[in-house]
Amino acid sequence: MQDFLLGNRSSLTEFILLGFSGNTKINVILFSVFLFLYLVTLLGNGLIITLIHKDSRLHTPMYFFLSVLSILDMGYVTTTVPQMLVHLVSKKKTISYVGCVAQMYIFLMLGITESWLFAIMAYDRYVAICHPLRYNVIMSPLLCGLMVAFCGFWGTSCALIYTVSAMILPYCGPNEINHFFCEVPAVLKLACADTSLNDQVDFILGFILLLVPLSLIIIVYINIFAAILRIRSSQGRLKAFSTCASHITVVTMFSIPCMVMYMRPGSEASPEEDKKLALFYNVISAFLNPIIYSLRNKDVKRAFLKVTGWGNAPE
Repeated sequence: MQDFLLGNRSSLTEFILLGFSGNTKINVILFSVFLFLYLVTLLGNGLIITLIHKDSRLHTPMYFFLSVLSILDMGYVTTTVPQMLVHLVSKKKTISYVGCVAQMYIFLMLGITESWLFAIMAYDRYVAICHPLRYNVIMSPLLCGLMVAFCGFWGTSCALIYTVSAMILPYCGPNEINHFFCEVPAVLKLACADTSLNDQVDFILGFILLLVPLSLIIIVYINIFAAILRIRSSQGRLKAFSTCASHITVVTMFSIPCMVMYMRPGSEASPEEDKKLALFYNVISAFLNPIIYSLRNKDVKRAFLKVTGWGNAPE
């Protein structure tokens, strides 16, 4: 594999990641901010995984999917942030050609898997609200496992297409990537060849991997809201809606920036805007996910108090 990647298709053996700024003082501030966000992201998502594992009352499909989301988020930020932190305080900002390919593939694999997982989580909420009596029968452990495997299949296979289509192009210099990690649109700007075919591939895959899941989520929530409106008690409607609000917020934060990044032509991309978008759906989204899901969730609060022994959550 390494010989293929380093073959005649490219004369470069490494890339330089320009990151955010050449100002040392600004980089020190950015290092502190991103280190804080990274550690809190790992702590928050790790805590959610631990609580779901420890508390038997959280052994339900909804929390199973939430634990998978937390695992994906932890891997997602770990693929990019540690290297970014090193580059912020180091003069050497290089990444090997093979390392760049590996980072690109892992990042895409986790991101695509997460995109489809959001659709699965929406379906889970649909069954819980619209078919509550049959929820445990429909959302069996086998089906939940198959759904996650389906998401993983899309992630591993489509990330491979993205990565190979980008890295089979010749890269003969310059080798400076105006980004903080090896993301496809930023790397393609350095290709010594026409990338219009890659733009078409990115648009088609973006349609399949972003618009299709998002459309499914919208259809599911139209049905959910129709069912909520049929609930007679206002308290019941509020409770049903609150179970969906967190998911809708997280999907919006993740999907919209991803669509802007991967579905527009490369010629329209601005490096500085791309960095901000990537920060939003990579770092900020993973940081906020555990906060959004836990602050409004009595089950998670109750599990936290039980595991820590700090008291009992209100029933």
